[in-house]
Amino acid sequence: MHKKNFDMRDLRLDQLRTFTEVIAHGSFSAAAEKLRLTQPAVSLQVRQLEKRLGVRLIERVGKRATPTPAGAELLDHARRIDASVAAALEGMARHAGGTFGRVRIGTGATACIYLLPPVLRDLRRRFPNLEITVKTGNTAEVLKELEENALDLGLVTLPAPGRSFAVTPLLEDPFVAVAPAESAPLPKVLTPARLAERPLVLYEAGGNTRRVVDAWFARAGIAPTPVMDLGNVEAIKELVGAGLGCAVLPGLAVRDAGKRMPIVSRPLSPKLHRRLALVLRRDKILTEGLREAVKVLRGLR
Repeated sequence: MHKKNFDMRDLRLDQLRTFTEVIAHGSFSAAAEKLRLTQPAVSLQVRQLEKRLGVRLIERVGKRATPTPAGAELLDHARRIDASVAAALEGMARHAGGTFGRVRIGTGATACIYLLPPVLRDLRRRFPNLEITVKTGNTAEVLKELEENALDLGLVTLPAPGRSFAVTPLLEDPFVAVAPAESAPLPKVLTPARLAERPLVLYEAGGNTRRVVDAWFARAGIAPTPVMDLGNVEAIKELVGAGLGCAVLPGLAVRDAGKRMPIVSRPLSPKLHRRLALVLRRDKILTEGLREAVKVLRGLR
């Protein structure tokens, strides 16, 4: 059987990127929109890549474009190549303009508001040329973008499943019950049964934080039916302060909150906490700036 020989000139980075975008978005048209190309141009690049490699890379399952076994293997290589190219460009940029690279962080809203600011301030003070961007989302969204190399590291609520991830637990954040300051006197601790007697304003469904809270109620045989569920912790506190219900929130979110808004907090019984962890791909190439960001975040332990 004839074995086809390749060298680096057989691979084009633009074709690899087009291939990964088709897989990431599940269609040629969506990839074309993301890349600002025409759909025929995207199809041509994929065909040229398949011809160069001598294998079929993409097949259709229903209306969705999915990788063949060869395509799945190439996808792993393409992500590592993309990370290596990004590291090379960042390194050359430092030589050319004195910059320090880029760090893209994904995290939940609570950690973004209450945990990251002093960390990022310290990084910016020590490395003023480091480009830092932060994107908020739930754990599943952050992990997806880490997998796609659209983010460099994540600070998320566990669990963070995936064999491709390196996970470093950082800290435990206890949950508390939050109620309007003008509500009826609260017991020293609140149980699921006592909380379920009151209107509840909870995190929106789908994220790990809401699953942790629902599981706490479920262990007591209770399925909470919130009057509202929201994705913004500050909005939840404002609604609680306005007397519209009680909430179960991470302790990080309510430190000193009673001094600024009409709410009070109480411990939960049984106790409940979430674990925050630092997550990045195992094959992630650590640029100098990313290495420093990881070091600072690990200092939260």
